[in-house]
Amino acid sequence: MGIRPRRRAVRLRRAFAAGVALLLLAPAYGCRVEVAPPGAPTPWPAASARHWQWQWQLTGPVDPEVDADVFLLDPVSTTSAETAELRARYRRLVCQVHVGSVRADDPDANRFPDSVRGAAGRRPGSRWLDVRRWDTLQPVLADRFRLCRGKGFGAVALADADGYLHRSGFALGFDDQLQFNRRLARLARSLDLSPGLMNDVPQVAALAPDFDFAVNEECVRLGQCAKLLPFVEAGKPVFHVEYTGSTTDFCVTTVGYGFASIRKQRGLDAWRDACALP
Repeated sequence: MGIRPRRRAVRLRRAFAAGVALLLLAPAYGCRVEVAPPGAPTPWPAASARHWQWQWQLTGPVDPEVDADVFLLDPVSTTSAETAELRARYRRLVCQVHVGSVRADDPDANRFPDSVRGAAGRRPGSRWLDVRRWDTLQPVLADRFRLCRGKGFGAVALADADGYLHRSGFALGFDDQLQFNRRLARLARSLDLSPGLMNDVPQVAALAPDFDFAVNEECVRLGQCAKLLPFVEAGKPVFHVEYTGSTTDFCVTTVGYGFASIRKQRGLDAWRDACALP
């Protein structure tokens, strides 16, 4: 009988020590939002919308040391080991998927029939797609999204989702593109991916409710930044890049709007010059 109180006291001391340790560790873990497991859509808390730092890298080995919260990467060239390392560092991962064009060297190029391929696209060697042919495009694009999810990405940014603004080889109208982009947002959500709109500035006001974030190129140079405000006003992040000029010049404008802004070289390697956030 005399031994049990001592054992009970030892257990109490151990429990107390464990509790103290948890209290000491809590602030460190509290500095980062818990990473969602692979296949879960990335959350974008409205309170953090103005405070993300981001990196956009499509060429060269991925640099995990970049001081950014969000990485926009190519899902084909980025390896599962690279995404795993970034996730272990509590980074949010966004994959860039070309939804409105196909290039001859794309791994799935043979799945797009000639009937949906149009004029030369924005990327060298690419062709615009007929976005009115949803039944033909949806299975291929769904598999592109599944590749993202399988590699641990939690969000997808839709590239070339503005073929109606270009000489695509098809009679694409504003409403054709709007319907296609909304279908893509729903498709992404059905596959547990957070959808992001890339460029397509004329449709931002209409599409902001359907997408969780925006990616924009050169709104300062093109004089279009104010048109991205529907995302900011909805508490959604805007990830913005300029390729020319100095961050000293454009950061005042874009950070004032509430964007996460960086300067990059058009090759989109690891180099970046980021605007300081408030």
